[in-house]
Amino acid sequence: MLLIIRSYGELLLRAMFKTLEMALCGLFFACILGLIFGLLSVLKNKACNIIATIFVDVIRGVPMIVLAYFVFFGVPYCFNTMIGVSFNLTALQAGTICLALNCGAYMAEIIRAGIQSVDKGQMEAARSLGLPYWKAMQKVVLPQAIKTMIPSIINQFIITLKDTSILSVIGFPELVNTAKNVVAITFKSFQVWIIVGIMYFIVITILSKFAKYLERRMNRGRE
Repeated sequence: MLLIIRSYGELLLRAMFKTLEMALCGLFFACILGLIFGLLSVLKNKACNIIATIFVDVIRGVPMIVLAYFVFFGVPYCFNTMIGVSFNLTALQAGTICLALNCGAYMAEIIRAGIQSVDKGQMEAARSLGLPYWKAMQKVVLPQAIKTMIPSIINQFIITLKDTSILSVIGFPELVNTAKNVVAITFKSFQVWIIVGIMYFIVITILSKFAKYLERRMNRGRE
C-alpha cells in the first residue's frame, strides 16, 4: 500500500481535488436552480407551483447514471441530428450540468422547506410596512430561512461529492475513475480501493463535523 501511495498518491490527490471542484461547481449552479424552483414552489400561483413540482419530480425520479448518459450523449445527439448543429460537451461540462440538475432538485426542496419554516407573520409584517413581495422575501424571509438551510445545504454537498463517483461512466477524471486506472496498472485493487475509501472518509467526515458545528451554532442562535 505504501508503494502505491508513493507512486500514485499525487495522482489520486489531484483526482480528489478534481472531485471537489466538480462537486463545488455542481453545488453552485444547483443553488441557483434550487433558489429559482424553490421560490416558484412557494408562490401563490398554480402555474409556478406546477412547473416547480414537475422539475423536482422528473429529476429526482431519474437515476443519476441515466441523467449523466443523457446529458453527455443524448443532448449532443439531439443538437447534431434534430437541429443540425455541431455540438459536443466535455466530461467536465456534462458532469457539472448533471450534478447541477440532480442536486438542484433537492436544493429546491431544501429552500422551499426553509422558506416555509419562517413564520408567515414575518412576510405579513413586511408587507404591512409597504415592502413589495420580492423585497420582503429578499430582506426579511430569505435571511431567516438561510440560517435553517445551511446545515442541509452542507449535507447535500456531501451527497453531491459522493455522487461524483457516478461520473466516471462519462470519463471525467475524478477519484473513482482515476483509481480504476491505477488498479489497471498495478493489479492491486484491494489496496487502491482502501486508499480511495480513506480519502473519501476523511473529506466527508470533515464536512459532516462542519455541518454539525453549524447546526449547533444555528440552534444556539435561535434560543
